[in-house]
Amino acid sequence: MTLTVTPAERGEIGVDLRLAGELDLSTAGELNAVIDRLVAGGRRELLLDLTELTFCDSTGIAAFVRGDNLVAADGGWLRLTGASGPVARVLQVTGLAEVLAHRRDTADPTASASS
Repeated sequence: MTLTVTPAERGEIGVDLRLAGELDLSTAGELNAVIDRLVAGGRRELLLDLTELTFCDSTGIAAFVRGDNLVAADGGWLRLTGASGPVARVLQVTGLAEVLAHRRDTADPTASASS
């Protein structure tokens, strides 16, 4: 299977990314390239919608952490939403479900990381 990353602009510095398919060793480079391009273009707030992501391995987890570190170094944030099934389980086991969780009731997603 392949990975599809569909960006949607959100304000001047934000982007929503919809991931569909499988995020693994063979596709994580695609996500990294999109994140690199967005950050180089000044984007600092990335919300990744994982509703249509069916699989995520450790390379995918590393891509999420890498992206978060990249935007955080410039005062930004990367948050995850919509994970279910095996993807949600991997995020829970690794602790990223809590660390990178997007909470709609929190105006500033960076505040949710410390709660």
